[in-house]
Amino acid sequence: MIEFRQIDDGNPALVHSPMVRALEKTFAYMAEHGGIGLTPSKAFKRVFVHWAAREFHWPGYTEEDLFAINKVLNEIDFGPLMDLHDVMIALKIGRHYKGQFKLTKAGQELVGHPGRIFGIVTPFYLFEVNHARFSRFDDEPVVGNWDVFLNVLNVETEDGATGADLRQVLYGEPQHGFDDVLSRLYIEVLRPLCWTGLLQETCAKGLLRTRESTFTKTPLWRAALRLETDRVVRRATRH
Repeated sequence: MIEFRQIDDGNPALVHSPMVRALEKTFAYMAEHGGIGLTPSKAFKRVFVHWAAREFHWPGYTEEDLFAINKVLNEIDFGPLMDLHDVMIALKIGRHYKGQFKLTKAGQELVGHPGRIFGIVTPFYLFEVNHARFSRFDDEPVVGNWDVFLNVLNVETEDGATGADLRQVLYGEPQHGFDDVLSRLYIEVLRPLCWTGLLQETCAKGLLRTRESTFTKTPLWRAALRLETDRVVRRATRH
């Protein structure tokens, strides 16, 4: 059973969550502008997408990263923003109304409460969202469940572990060349944990980036999660 502890709004560990930071900035934008403009297909308009790219400082999706491969940005070009939009709709934090995206009453009650934002959004995002929906693996979910993933990662990432290390612990020796198991593990498990702020990725460069990047628990992991393997970690840190 995965148990999340309640996080106080003033807990400094929340600074590690790109998702909480982006939602707080989005709420502030909506308060200033009265909402977010929508395209006819109900995506966020470019003016907001460009603003979000500049203001979110999302690891791997900074303004510089995004404009290196796009002349203009639509919502579909900014993957984390698409996820945030969908999560806010699914959790009834926001809604589409007369060409605008506006906060609901439930969303307004989250303004100024980053701990509550984390507690509501994170479990839903990790456990309910199909993280492979825009990848080639949409119909081939990675083998395992979140209870196993979190308890294994709780031990293995205490002092940092590479993608290759984690792939080997969970599934055995990696494949030669393109490793679809590692790719699925990253897209469906490691990246969502980084986006919620529970893990931090120290990125390697080049074609083997996912294999050689290092994943480490953030202070938010320790503040938020209560897991069966906590006692194993405590014993290891005492020696």
